[in-house]
Amino acid sequence: MSDRIPKIVILNGAPRSGKSSLVRAIQKDVPGTWLNLGVDSQMASLPPHLLPGIGLRPGGERPDLEPTVVRLYELLFDTIGTSADAGFDIIADLGMHEDYSTPLGILPRAARRLGALHPLFIGIDCPIEEIMRRRNAAPHSIGGTYLGGETPPPPVLRWQRAVHEGRDYDLRLDMGALTPEDGAARIAALLKDPPAVPALTRLSTV
Repeated sequence: MSDRIPKIVILNGAPRSGKSSLVRAIQKDVPGTWLNLGVDSQMASLPPHLLPGIGLRPGGERPDLEPTVVRLYELLFDTIGTSADAGFDIIADLGMHEDYSTPLGILPRAARRLGALHPLFIGIDCPIEEIMRRRNAAPHSIGGTYLGGETPPPPVLRWQRAVHEGRDYDLRLDMGALTPEDGAARIAALLKDPPAVPALTRLSTV
């Protein structure tokens, strides 16, 4: 294995904000050996009774699943770290929030496991109007159905608020205004000139 330091990029945003398209653009256009270890890939591995797994939406609607969500996130963070240790670059599209029935400390758990690897933490924004357009155009998803309609349902509005609440990012991208290729180019530029102490690394020392 070479002495090249693997890159880790974690995208955090609401469903239908453009994360998956951005992942594909990074894998295509940004140099590296990018493995996609995000929420969709993990959900595809789960049995029905554990769905939606780490995709559990804000609102404390399934307290019975929350202990499993902690375990699944910790497994994911361990997998990201182990894959980086093996020399792979990692792109993970997630929707981390703390709007559970009981706060789970998901982001501090990520920081403790991954902070020493200097991951980049990218906030993915998208206007609610575009979120709803995408939901209405493609209502079906892994493990369930996207809520749609002319008016944003309360769970969708909770996603918009909860996913970025209290977050400190290295970069924020409006993927309602940017193309996936534009977003990938901005992340590539940040990878070439990263912050001396990225956001999750700072959090790991708190």
